[in-house]
Amino acid sequence: MFSKILIANRGEIAVRIIKTCRRMGIATVVVYSEADADSMAVEMADETVFIGPAPAAQSYLVADKIIAACRETGAEAIHPGFGFLSENAGFAKRCADEKIVFIGPNPHAIDAMGDKIQSKLFAVKAGVSVVPGHVGEIDDTAHAIKISEEIGYPVMIKASAGGGGKGIRVAWNTKDVEEGFPAVKAEAKASFGDDRIFIEKFIESPRHIEIQVLGDKHGHVVHLFERECSIQRRNQKVIEEAPSPLLDEKTRDAMGEQAVRLAKAVNYDSAGTVEFVAGQDKSFFFLEMNTRLQVEHPVTELITGLDLVEQMIRSAYGEKLAFTQKDLKIDGWAIESRIYAEDPYRGFLPSIGRLVRYDPPAEGNIGKIKVRNDAGVREGDEISMFYDPMISKLSTWAKTRLEAVDAMGTALEDFHIEGLGQNIPFLAAVMDQERFRSGKLSTNYIKDEFPGGFTGVAPTAFQRDLMAAVACAMHRVLTRRAAPQLMRDDWVVIENGERRLVRVTNGAALSVEFLDEGRTLTLKDIDWRPGKPVFKGVLDGRAFAAQVEPAPEGFSIRHRAARAKVLVLTPRTAELHEKLPPKKAADTSKMVLSPMPGLVVTLDVAVGQQVRGGEAVAVIEAMKMQNIIRAERDGVVKAVNAQAGDSVAADEVLVEFA
Repeated sequence: MFSKILIANRGEIAVRIIKTCRRMGIATVVVYSEADADSMAVEMADETVFIGPAPAAQSYLVADKIIAACRETGAEAIHPGFGFLSENAGFAKRCADEKIVFIGPNPHAIDAMGDKIQSKLFAVKAGVSVVPGHVGEIDDTAHAIKISEEIGYPVMIKASAGGGGKGIRVAWNTKDVEEGFPAVKAEAKASFGDDRIFIEKFIESPRHIEIQVLGDKHGHVVHLFERECSIQRRNQKVIEEAPSPLLDEKTRDAMGEQAVRLAKAVNYDSAGTVEFVAGQDKSFFFLEMNTRLQVEHPVTELITGLDLVEQMIRSAYGEKLAFTQKDLKIDGWAIESRIYAEDPYRGFLPSIGRLVRYDPPAEGNIGKIKVRNDAGVREGDEISMFYDPMISKLSTWAKTRLEAVDAMGTALEDFHIEGLGQNIPFLAAVMDQERFRSGKLSTNYIKDEFPGGFTGVAPTAFQRDLMAAVACAMHRVLTRRAAPQLMRDDWVVIENGERRLVRVTNGAALSVEFLDEGRTLTLKDIDWRPGKPVFKGVLDGRAFAAQVEPAPEGFSIRHRAARAKVLVLTPRTAELHEKLPPKKAADTSKMVLSPMPGLVVTLDVAVGQQVRGGEAVAVIEAMKMQNIIRAERDGVVKAVNAQAGDSVAADEVLVEFA
């Protein structure tokens, strides 16, 4: 076996590979950029090599620097993880020329399947059904418009070298192509160093189902069943699961057989994924093949018991697969939620900053479920604008789908992050939705279920009780410590403006009586102290964890996707509180604000210019994604407060109107 492997990646996947190498007794080398000098991967690796500035094009994408790091450290093989150079056939060939083992498929397989244009031509030749589209390179925007009109809207504009949701747009009309084509080319160039684009028909209300394949260098290929990846936002997977709630055994076998046939046709000899777009009627079409390890591989590992990183390493070393297709079985159900540094309450825009607090749920076997959290960060780490906004991948396993979903909901409750926006409340909302729980999914799910964006959800009756009880318990502790002479039993609780009369008494547990409703609840097993951001307890027999923090006069409390400001007041204070005038929001109607921190790519208006509502005024880039900022109203530009190349903060004023 290899004695030393270099990991040509960063963050969560670098940490993931290190863990497997440690278990196998293999030493590791991690390369790092300026932004990752203090990262968890750098801390864990046996050796490290600095490779340059933060932008990936100057560090992680520079093959010469990766090869030089191998030479310097004596590493025998390179694991590229996902993204960066993982699907670069030229890099795989370079490794072969340098007598360094590339832990991934052979260059021919990457050439044949890794390129999205060539893979479709190859799939057609192999007799695999494909989505209708233009299989070939596109010259410019005018050519893109012509092709789109020939195919018929809607179409999908995709980077040939794309992956991870980068370099992809859906165009519903000519204007979308005019704006989307250059944006996709720019994203493709920045993310992959390759700006070739192709266009295909966009199938409405589809499901995204992929087959995990695994091959060795002796002609053996198996599939490890499917993953359902239909819960997507901006073509970026958000929640994945294995197996798929759509497939029956017949369809699963047919998809698996096609995936294996395609892989064998190119002598595929590593882990890879054949992606299909599936109709609700179980019809399916080949979409593309990712010739690398997938972000969502943990759910496959949880239902098969295999370590895919280990299998890639063994295959690269020349070992035969230790099992056949008949040996593989699906055991239980697994769900993965991607925890992103983004603000779901602001259109899921990237949220850059420091992890002031990072407290994930406990991992391992917990009763009849399993919890796994793949992360590359620690408390105090910075989430950089230069890379993907993923904080971690939270996975749960159970014997049945609903048990796995419930386990995920509980794990998300226990996950606490402070310092930047994160999508945990949104993920919790999905876990609680009846449509998701029923398995009736499509890639339009988020757009269908949250058409106006995510604003949280209204508390259920149980959550209203929970928040009132938690606020009373916290208030009681704080009052006893700060002003014991003010202790009393009867209080007025105001939740998001709604009054409730509550009597709180101590016994073996805390008794919370809602006087207007004639109900009494018991809160016990309380785990909280002042300053602690998570309140855990058992309310009327139901265990829970709530995120809590002080707010003016009371507390801000979130349970899953529901949150409320809760005040605990004396009756007299409650009367006075109702007389306070509401606070007026600042008037920003004559301003264009940056919705997120990022880099100004272009700012296309000048003082005195007439701007129409909906017109693009700027492009802001953050975490490899370009975001078009539009004017919300007509107006004449009074001031321009930024220019291309500037770094801007969230809510910074870009343009002012007269």
